[in-house]
Amino acid sequence: MSSSFPSQNPEVTLSLSFPSIPTNRSEDVNPEERGIKLIELLLSCAGHTSSGNLHHADACLRQILQHASINGDSMQRLSARFASALAARLVKRWPGLYKALNNTKPAWHDLDRAWSIFTQQFPCMAFAYSIIKQVLIQVMSHERIIHIIDLGSGDPNLWVPFIQGLGHVPDGSPHLRITFVSQDKVAQENIGARLVKEAESLDLPFQFNPVNVSLTELTLDMLKVKSGEALALISISSLHALLAEDDRVNSHFGSSKNNGVKDSKQMNEFLAMVKSMSPKVVLLVEQESDHNHYRLVDRFVEALHYYSAWFDSISVAYGEFSCTDRTMLEDMFGNEIENIVAGEGLEREKRHERYAKWMVRFGGAGFKPVRLWSGIMDEARIVVEAYGLKGYKIINEKASLMICWHDRPIYAVSAWTCFS
Repeated sequence: MSSSFPSQNPEVTLSLSFPSIPTNRSEDVNPEERGIKLIELLLSCAGHTSSGNLHHADACLRQILQHASINGDSMQRLSARFASALAARLVKRWPGLYKALNNTKPAWHDLDRAWSIFTQQFPCMAFAYSIIKQVLIQVMSHERIIHIIDLGSGDPNLWVPFIQGLGHVPDGSPHLRITFVSQDKVAQENIGARLVKEAESLDLPFQFNPVNVSLTELTLDMLKVKSGEALALISISSLHALLAEDDRVNSHFGSSKNNGVKDSKQMNEFLAMVKSMSPKVVLLVEQESDHNHYRLVDRFVEALHYYSAWFDSISVAYGEFSCTDRTMLEDMFGNEIENIVAGEGLEREKRHERYAKWMVRFGGAGFKPVRLWSGIMDEARIVVEAYGLKGYKIINEKASLMICWHDRPIYAVSAWTCFS
């Protein structure tokens, strides 16, 4: 982290960032040795940061700067993002300074563009959408009035093919209502217009219901669930945000359920609300990672393992080249990393949990998993293989389907229904 104050230019831009090249001749170092050294330095820096030892943390960051680079190999790029997140956590001790240094964060439209690149270039969302579409078509195939509640995805790549599938069911088109929950009013207007146009082209009875609130503000009456509807809820990388809580005080005394699952009043209430609607199916897509630890070092280690898979995958896709798309993707993941590492309390929303913990939460709320039949897995595998990226595979794990980068699961898709 550095700054300069040229006398002839009053406009000074400060940022928590790392250089595009290392500050020494680290390219002469064996990449494997450099990677091991960077991991050791990052873990040491995380420990010093957690304990509040600013002097030692600063010394570690100085050493990391000698080897990390946002334009290097995957480990150098990953290290630069994690070191920046640690620096942000340290600087947050001085809120004014942090705000001044943080004024060049990616804008929302940049993150939206990065997500679009992510869904186009990598197979994870196509994998999830394939499963969701197949489950919904099969579960709803004989229903005449269908209500889908989308808890935040709003992606036409999911809903347009689904509407097309419903438009060709043998028994004739059912009446479809999609409720889209989002704080982004523009996104709601865009997806609504797109879906209405698609439904009209198929002569499919359709109603779009935008609900412009966050999940924490959502109430049952906003969803306008009606008697006689076949109801389904879809959550794509949304539900974990409900686990955010002010856990900065007494962080070591939080109550837990079995399997080390932290109790969450907000999540319990939300799942109870969902259960009260008696949905035919709830489809959950979440990162297969565990970033909801109280202790910084615990979630730092987990995040380091998880995002190393992503940066490795990006490196395979783009090679040694740096380009705008790659930078935007790595900025998007860097934004997540900073929230996990530097955030605390309610601001730390990236509280991803593994499927095993979601099983405990959903089971405790009165849901049971729906086994995803082999045909769904086969179709999802075809979709993933169509991307042509070697290294991805699909596994079936305790009634969920997971997409992996080599042996590391990165996303899990599961379906749930109410206990009888």
